[in-house]
Amino acid sequence: MSESQFTMFTTPWCGYCHRLKSQLDREGIAFSIVDIEQQPDAAFTVEQANGGNQTVPTLLFSDGSTLTNPSVAQVKERLAALA
Repeated sequence: MSESQFTMFTTPWCGYCHRLKSQLDREGIAFSIVDIEQQPDAAFTVEQANGGNQTVPTLLFSDGSTLTNPSVAQVKERLAALA
């Protein structure tokens, strides 16, 4: 599936983000990336999902739900639930 299934909020220096991106790419899961350091409104979205903290990676799904620093298995479960 080439269409983005969710948005990953990230920063360039986040090791957890790089690891999750690599795992999702290996699984062929499409997603879009938003750098919260470049887009302050995106940082606000992340703060709302994480009790005021800018915790990344935070994933935002089509139904408005979020996952923070999830495993690939958790991402697959959420995508299956939304399908």
